Amino acid sequence: MKRTIKTQENHLYKIGKNINYFIRLSIFLLFCFSAQAQLSLADIFTDNMVLQRKEPIHVWGTAKPGEKIIVKFSSEEKETISRPDASWEIVLSAKNANVNPQKLKISSETEQLEINNILIGDVWLLTGQSNMEWPLKNEKHYSEEQKQLAGDKLRFFNPTYVGKGVYSESFKKEDLKNLNAQDFYRGNWEVSGSKNTGELSAIGYYFAKELIASEEIPIGLINLAIGGAPIEAFIAEEDLQSNFSKKIGGNWLKNNELPVWIRERGDQNVGHLKDIPEAGPNHGYKPGFAYKAGIKPIKKFPITGVLWYQGESNAQEMERVKEYKDLQKLLIENYRNSWQKPELPFYWVGLSSIDTLNYKSHFWPEFRNQQLLLVDEMENVGMAVSTDVGAKNDVHPRDKKTVGKRLSRLALNEVYGNDIIVSGPIPKSAEFKNGKIYITFKSVGNGLRTRNNGQLKGFSVNGKSGVKARIKGNQVIIEAKKKPDFVYYNWQPWAIGTLINKEGLPAPTFKLKILKK
Repeated sequence: MKRTIKTQENHLYKIGKNINYFIRLSIFLLFCFSAQAQLSLADIFTDNMVLQRKEPIHVWGTAKPGEKIIVKFSSEEKETISRPDASWEIVLSAKNANVNPQKLKISSETEQLEINNILIGDVWLLTGQSNMEWPLKNEKHYSEEQKQLAGDKLRFFNPTYVGKGVYSESFKKEDLKNLNAQDFYRGNWEVSGSKNTGELSAIGYYFAKELIASEEIPIGLINLAIGGAPIEAFIAEEDLQSNFSKKIGGNWLKNNELPVWIRERGDQNVGHLKDIPEAGPNHGYKPGFAYKAGIKPIKKFPITGVLWYQGESNAQEMERVKEYKDLQKLLIENYRNSWQKPELPFYWVGLSSIDTLNYKSHFWPEFRNQQLLLVDEMENVGMAVSTDVGAKNDVHPRDKKTVGKRLSRLALNEVYGNDIIVSGPIPKSAEFKNGKIYITFKSVGNGLRTRNNGQLKGFSVNGKSGVKARIKGNQVIIEAKKKPDFVYYNWQPWAIGTLINKEGLPAPTFKLKILKK
């Protein structure tokens, strides 16, 4: 961003060397006052950004109260007067996608700001915890991807945040100084291919690359994921108060309604602080804080949709698992209300697979099932399955390319209108008849099959031991002497299921009630 002072610098130059000391002092003081009332833009506006196409463009910031502000973009120019609280906002008309770099100019009576290299396309918000944050440079396919990086149509806002990379230790003084909603995130828009491309969310990168290849428009990614953060941190405090009030009562570090692990980590980071507020110290894990620091400041910045990958921190206790579906539904409604878009697309990643040897993943099957159930309860949502690309002893699977591309299928079909299969086989019904269980599927694409044409695995009628199953048409058939209550699939933390459709997309973990015909 380029900043130009219109008046004081030139005036000082013209005064010359022999000017009276008191006049020079007066001018210096005037300059200092002007600096204190600097013209500024919201942090989301930087060089290299992407503005959302086909939506009114909101531009906002601060200036000296009562100053005239002029905004110029493309062939449009608008003006306003800054408010008594120093804030100002101008709304520009909607623009079509544009791959030609443009400038945004904002001027007051004394200063001018210039934002360069702006494209117009679609903006997607990425959020969640570490698997969404996981950088491209650590992804399984990065070494080969470096040879074919997405071009400059891909832009990303990938800010760092207070506490990033700090684990079971106290935050440093410089971190604590910025541990507030205004200073928590810090970053700039960057271009794919720049030196920091490897820091971009790997899932976001592969998602965006598919969209660009298909739609040939710029794609901007805003990544506000926080490693380890619970879902409660990303929901507005007032929405939690109205629906899950017990989660924000008193000091969050001592609140038993929150996941144990996140309170333990929070206590390690900020538990030593004194003179803390009643609700507890600020932290990326504090209920409502990630929303206040990241989502709320950009809710006037139009977006196309949201990608969400979160859940590991909420899946270690059954009490937290049972409430997750309602919390995620609340989060989606919260974001749709924030952007005033009741049909805002929202796609998430179902938890992957991991063994219980080194991780508390005992309740992951139920958690994955809860994630699936939400798909049928809301419109304009979808889930990408990731159980088949998990890591047996690592909560951070390295294959993010597969996951990003599966998320892109949802967007390409539902947002961009491409006629493609968006998911693997989804269970529709289960019926018991004449000693057999018939499980019928939708989203079968060109038919059901098994991975690598091997044995069909992963089915159970008690959630524990496996049973033999076979494919017939769009159904899976299991023989049983009497009717069980439920049929289960991939009901293990480390999933072994092999059911896919011919497009190669896997079936999700599920638990389905069996009806008698």
